[in-house]
Amino acid sequence: QVQLVESGGGLVQAGGSLRLSCAASVSTFGFNVMGWYRQAPGKQRELVATIASINSASSTNYADSVKGRFTISRDNAKNTVYLQMSSLKPEDTAVYYCKARVRYSSIDYWGQGTQVTVSS
Repeated sequence: QVQLVESGGGLVQAGGSLRLSCAASVSTFGFNVMGWYRQAPGKQRELVATIASINSASSTNYADSVKGRFTISRDNAKNTVYLQMSSLKPEDTAVYYCKARVRYSSIDYWGQGTQVTVSS
């Protein structure tokens, strides 16, 4: 059974940084797209960033609200995807979820989420 486990969340002051990690229980070579989503209280879950593995290259995509501040990366050797978050703002406060799309399918797996709280 595929499991995605997020870690790295916490409380940080505005302007600070955090790095989230999402460790998969299986090889991430089997996922063509991995991404981070977030859900703030009372709001819908929204895309933060995705990284697609195409042949030997990677393609990234970011929500406008995080461009220039967040960086997504993946390490297939460690079966892990990361989200480096810098210049954090109170509006970045949310539960952050990792998602993985199985290659050549529409099957998605989600992690349990990790809380990020940014104080002003």
